[in-house]
Amino acid sequence: MSQELNLILLGPPGAGKGTQAARLVQDFRLPWASTGDMLRAAVTEGSDLGLKAKGFMDSGALVPDDLIVDLIVERVAQEDCEDGFLLDGYPRTIPQADALAEALEGLDRKVTAALLVELDDEEVIRRLSGRRVCVTSGHGYHLDFDPPKHEGVCDQDGSRLVQRDDDKAEVIENRLEVYHAQTEPLVEYFESRGLLRRFDGSRSQTEVHDHIRAALATLRLEESA
Repeated sequence: MSQELNLILLGPPGAGKGTQAARLVQDFRLPWASTGDMLRAAVTEGSDLGLKAKGFMDSGALVPDDLIVDLIVERVAQEDCEDGFLLDGYPRTIPQADALAEALEGLDRKVTAALLVELDDEEVIRRLSGRRVCVTSGHGYHLDFDPPKHEGVCDQDGSRLVQRDDDKAEVIENRLEVYHAQTEPLVEYFESRGLLRRFDGSRSQTEVHDHIRAALATLRLEESA
């Protein structure tokens, strides 16, 4: 039981959490429990929790914390989560983190580590606002990291490249404000409990991945000592 890896992934938008999550899932064979995916699956299955969640989603309201926690508990109690899980997109606030800790305690489990991929606001805006997509194929480019051969034109089919609304600087700034106000306090929350591990999101994806793997290997050694 002590070798479980129950992980939470934290960081601002654009820090590369999705990339790291996909690699960790492969490395440690952990189920990747995204709250969005869990909600959609519960709604599709028509479970009791799914039907309750659907009522809120259909009316455009936020799904309440207690319902999300119930969904997470239901998910992590499944057989494929026996050796651990990776939570992405939850908790986003301190009350959510408290509710999650209490729920996991009921399963005689706890969070192993909260992995924070750090990135400053300026770099977040540069990464996200530089993205462009082809209107026909959806193929993605980046003005700095992977530019098209001809400005505004897709290399593959010559279609127009556009910037998605949620990649516009003012939208990203708003998302960052929400992150700093609601989610950043979790950094101190997990740090005070000795659970936080920090990683420099400005490094290459492979470097960040290597550092996370090394930190988790150290954690496992400490737990088995």
